[in-house]
Amino acid sequence: AGTQVQLMHKALTQMNIQLNHVISDITGVTGLNIIRSILKGERDPKVLADLSVSGCRNNKDVIAKALEGNYRPEHIFALEQAYGAYEFFHTQIHKCEKAIQNTLESVKAATLSVQSEKPPKSHVEPPPMPIKKRCANKTAANRSPYCFNAPDAIKRVTKVDLTTIPGIDANTAMKILSEIGTDMSCWPNAKAFASWLGLCPGNKISGGKILSSKTKPSDNQAAQALRMAASSLYRSKTAIGAFFRRIRARLGAPKAITAAAHKLARILYRMLANGTNYCEAGEKYYEQQYQARVVANLTRRAEEFGFVLVPVQSAK
Repeated sequence: AGTQVQLMHKALTQMNIQLNHVISDITGVTGLNIIRSILKGERDPKVLADLSVSGCRNNKDVIAKALEGNYRPEHIFALEQAYGAYEFFHTQIHKCEKAIQNTLESVKAATLSVQSEKPPKSHVEPPPMPIKKRCANKTAANRSPYCFNAPDAIKRVTKVDLTTIPGIDANTAMKILSEIGTDMSCWPNAKAFASWLGLCPGNKISGGKILSSKTKPSDNQAAQALRMAASSLYRSKTAIGAFFRRIRARLGAPKAITAAAHKLARILYRMLANGTNYCEAGEKYYEQQYQARVVANLTRRAEEFGFVLVPVQSAK
């Protein structure tokens, strides 16, 4: 579908229609309304601009000016082909989403029958996540990657909300669950789980000398999903985001992504194994803990050499 969007951009550009310069997304409500009207034979820029919705209506004159182009038949045909393929792929996507929803419902029934025999475990609910405002110029298909409430469906299956983990959305959570399932008894602890994913440092040692600490090569789909989630934490104001930035500054991006993915894997294991939700500590808490560890190490080293570490009083 993304390829077809690019082809629609190309057809519009060849007609000298600069629609992408006046609206943020041609697959939104305004963009698709204009494209459908063009395919139906409308050529008047003012009539096409009047199809805009929400905030785009404030720039109708600008949109009308961008719609003054050369509507050649071959480019209209190319636009029609790309739009038809775009709609076809989204129809296929919705069918796939329906199959995913049915699978989650069946997994839910099987999981509840097993978990009903276990005593409920107490857990602390995390603080509510901030609600992001959505743009009104979006179609229903673009507002969410799924046509159903994927986070709630995942929560019913796992009994925990995996989407509260930084960097992990509903799509990533489904990829991971499709690889590992919900039964974490296959791994004795979080270390074994991270090793199975191929996210642990290597231990190639000979004669007491570390020859290599590279992680083992792996094509595990769950590990790849965790790495993608970790790579999105560069600007995150969370504890894991602060950890990622510190490791990235010291060792580089590839090693930082692996280290952050390793942390995400351990959090994921504990959530699924213990039935407890993730509670975000925050960037400031992580920085305070890191500073405390550094000061403790410096104090210990100073004592070994017979010195005393004294904090400097800041001038007021």
